[in-house]
Amino acid sequence: MDHQEPSVRHFDHCPWLFAEDATEEQRLAQRERQRAIDGDSEIGERCYVAESAAVFPDRLRLGAGSYIAAHAYVTGELATGADCTLNPFTTVRGAVALGDGVRIGAHTSLLGFNHSMDPDRPVFRQPLTSRGIKIGDDVWIGSHVVVVDGVTVGDHCVIGAGAVVTKDLPAWTVAAGNPARPVRDRRDTPPPPAVGTDLSRFADTARAQAPDLLARCWDGERYVDRPGAAPTVRAHCDAVEIADLLLDSAPGQLAADEHRGRLAALQDPGTGLVPEFGESLPDDGFPGEGAALYHVLCVGYALDLLGVGLPHPVRGVQEMTVPQLVARLEELPWRDGAWGAGAWIDSWATAAHWNLRRPQGGGTEPGAPEALFGWLLTRADPWTGMWGVPSPGAGRLQVVNGYYRLTRGSFAQFGLPVPHPERVVDAVLDHARDTRYFGTGRENACNVLDVAHPLWLCTGQLGTGAGGAGYRTAEIRAWAERQLALALTRWRDGRGFGFGPGTAGPGPEPGLQGTEMWLAIVWLLADLLGRSDELGYRPRGIHRPDAARGGAGDQRGPDG
Repeated sequence: MDHQEPSVRHFDHCPWLFAEDATEEQRLAQRERQRAIDGDSEIGERCYVAESAAVFPDRLRLGAGSYIAAHAYVTGELATGADCTLNPFTTVRGAVALGDGVRIGAHTSLLGFNHSMDPDRPVFRQPLTSRGIKIGDDVWIGSHVVVVDGVTVGDHCVIGAGAVVTKDLPAWTVAAGNPARPVRDRRDTPPPPAVGTDLSRFADTARAQAPDLLARCWDGERYVDRPGAAPTVRAHCDAVEIADLLLDSAPGQLAADEHRGRLAALQDPGTGLVPEFGESLPDDGFPGEGAALYHVLCVGYALDLLGVGLPHPVRGVQEMTVPQLVARLEELPWRDGAWGAGAWIDSWATAAHWNLRRPQGGGTEPGAPEALFGWLLTRADPWTGMWGVPSPGAGRLQVVNGYYRLTRGSFAQFGLPVPHPERVVDAVLDHARDTRYFGTGRENACNVLDVAHPLWLCTGQLGTGAGGAGYRTAEIRAWAERQLALALTRWRDGRGFGFGPGTAGPGPEPGLQGTEMWLAIVWLLADLLGRSDELGYRPRGIHRPDAARGGAGDQRGPDG
């Protein structure tokens, strides 16, 4: 194929290539473009102004080595230092001054003016005001940021994508969010990346201390999440998961047969559900919420790790017809409770999995699993690959956390590809920048797991997993590296991991739930970095990375 010279359209979108790749004819045309700009304008050497950019300034001072890229919109008074970039679709209006080396991401707006809002006249007749925007040297402003009139951004700041900057930011601030808030000082040393020996040392420590942390949570009769807490079904299951992962055995407080007998006896023969200790079961077949839903997962997988299955089928799933299933799916709280909706599907699909494994057959009504996947595939949002709607108050939290629960029990457990994996990566990485949940010291096990697993699932499906160069791999690896380094610091000798700060879940006190979840998270993060082999363990229970089935219609028995 003959080499083709880059076109003007190409340079408009990639103006950094112009200095080296443009022909002499294109350079002459660019000089004409710059001379044709209206208003009082001075443009330095090695600058580029896109032909498709709408540049109509009253006054323009463009420093040497700067560019205005495709479809940017510039009015008012703009003054830049050297080496500044206005990337595609940037809007700069009013009075805006940039220092040297300012990078402005695509679709960002610097609005150095405002309208009055007096009640005596319509908004469109209000006078304009302008205090101006000042951006210091060496500043990086991400994509889709809005900076409002009157703001000063100090030297060396970094502003995360999607932020809305309404107040001044001092020098060296890393800021994110709406409204933008400081996340850290850019000069602070970030958590060190985990080095090769850290993972193996961590795993060796966890194995050595596992017997003590399990014994710590045994009250003499039953397991508790942490000393002083009430016994729960989940605590017993978490103990089984931890012992299997780290010790390759059942917890030492009981013989393996006793563990199997106790857990199997918890299942109600009539419904196939497992109530919490001291609680009764709902009488609606298959409930919409409550502990019994999660017990389908944790008791089922604990017994699976112990080498047996649930003794009875889950009747509400076994007997639910396709029309009943579809009606339940439609009724789930997708708009304001996407996590709950995903949790219900996780439990229903897991119950179907256990039922289908029964050698006696009769796991579900004919076509029910296929109806579930058909409904999910046709309802996934093609822009995000997810189900549910973000909210102003919680952002993407419900949607992303619900996505993890939904896909864990359905697509991942049944070994089926998720729809729109690239869009899922986009949505999950966007959520992972939300400082309300991922600011320093705010991460809990649920929120980190619910980002790590979708990223792991989608990168594996896209063929861009550990060490590969693929869709947003560098960003995924950077996030995983940071979270892994932080996670390893949370281990407490002899006690394990706490769930996380605040009042969410069981809280910060180390216990069985936090330990079980963070051990799985550490594996997922390490595997995203191509280093999970250093741990010497691989989750096999609820948080197993491998599919438990071969597809929606797989009817294999327990050894299949």
